[in-house]
Amino acid sequence: MKKDFYEILGVSKNADAAAIKKAYRKKAIEFHPDKNPGDKSAEEKFKEAAEAYEVLGDADKKAKYDQYGHQAFDGSGGFGGGHGGMNMDDIFSQFGDIFGGGFGGFGGGGSRGGVRRAKGSNLRIKVKLTLEEIANGVEKKVKVKRKVQAPGVTYKTCSTCNGQGQVMRVTNTILGRMQSATTCPACGGSGQTLDKKPANADAQGMIVEDETVSIKIPAGVVDGMQLKVANKGNDAPGNSIPGDLIVAIEELEHEFLKREGENLHYDLYVSFPEAVLGVSKDIEAINGKVRIKLEEGIQSGKILRLKGKGIPSINGYGNGDLLVHVNVWTPKTLNKEQKQFFEKNLEDDNFLPNPEKSDKSFFEKVKDMFS
Repeated sequence: MKKDFYEILGVSKNADAAAIKKAYRKKAIEFHPDKNPGDKSAEEKFKEAAEAYEVLGDADKKAKYDQYGHQAFDGSGGFGGGHGGMNMDDIFSQFGDIFGGGFGGFGGGGSRGGVRRAKGSNLRIKVKLTLEEIANGVEKKVKVKRKVQAPGVTYKTCSTCNGQGQVMRVTNTILGRMQSATTCPACGGSGQTLDKKPANADAQGMIVEDETVSIKIPAGVVDGMQLKVANKGNDAPGNSIPGDLIVAIEELEHEFLKREGENLHYDLYVSFPEAVLGVSKDIEAINGKVRIKLEEGIQSGKILRLKGKGIPSINGYGNGDLLVHVNVWTPKTLNKEQKQFFEKNLEDDNFLPNPEKSDKSFFEKVKDMFS
C-alpha cells in the first residue's frame, strides 16, 4: 500500500504551497543520492519525496489527491503511476523551481553529473467514456501524432553551454554580485545542437509519427479528470526526455441513468393499477437489468435504494447505490367506463389521501439522498 503523500513530506493536509515546497526541499537535500552514495533506502525516500511533491506541489493535482487519494493517479498520474518507474532526470528537472536555478553540487538542476536534459512538450487528448466503461474500468487504445527524433539524426555538444544545458549569468545588485543559472538559448536546455539532419526532418531533427497508445483507465473516474501517460508526449532534440500524454475524461450521458458522484438515479414510471396492486419490474442498472418488486399501494415519490449498484469509488471504498424513483403515471384521458369508476369512488375513504407518519416528506427524501 502506497504511503500518504502528506506523511512522506511531513506536512499536514492544511499546509500551504510554501510549506509543502519547503518540506520537499528539506527531504530532497537529506536523501539526495550524491549525499548518500550507494544507499538504496535514501534513494527510495528521495524518489518518494519527489513523487509526493509532483502531486502536492500542483494545485489541481493536490485537489484531486485530496478527493480521490492515490487512485486519482495510479496507472496514469504522478510519475507514471509509481516512483518505481521514475527517471531520475524527471526528479532533477524540478530543482530549477525548488532550488532557484543551480542546486549547488547536486547536479545543477538537471541530470546527475551536471548535464541538464530537456523534456519534450506534453500532448493532450480527450477520451469519451460511457457510464458502463466508467463503472468497470477500461483500456483504451488511441492514436496520437508524436514528434520523435528522425532516424539517422545526430547531435553534437552545444558550444554555448558545453553540454550543460544552462549558462551562468552574473548580475550586480545592491547585495553584491549574484550568479544565476538560466536555460541555454542556443540548445534550449538539451545540451546538444543539431549535427546531421535527415532530409525529411524539421529544423530540430524531428519528424511526426502516428503511434497507438494503450491507456488503462481505472473504474470510478469523473468527467473532467485528467490522467497522465508518462513519456508518450513529444520528444525533444538531443539527449532528452519525452513529454507526457495528458488524457482528459469526458463522460457520455446515459439513456436512463443519471450519475451523482458514486450514486446512480433511475426514474421508474408505473401505472395507477400497478401502484395499487403491486408489481415486479425490470429496471436498467449499470451492468444489466435488475428485477425489483413494488409493494401494493406504493406511493409516487417513493425512493428505493439498491445497495452497491452504483459506481465504484475511485478511492477503493466500495460502490455507490442505485436510487430508484417511483413515479405513478396518471392518465390524461379516460374513456366513459373508466371515468365512471373513479367518479363512483371519488368520496370513498379508501381513495382519500391518508399519509402515515412513516411516510417521509419530499424534503426528508432529498435529505436522505444526500446522507
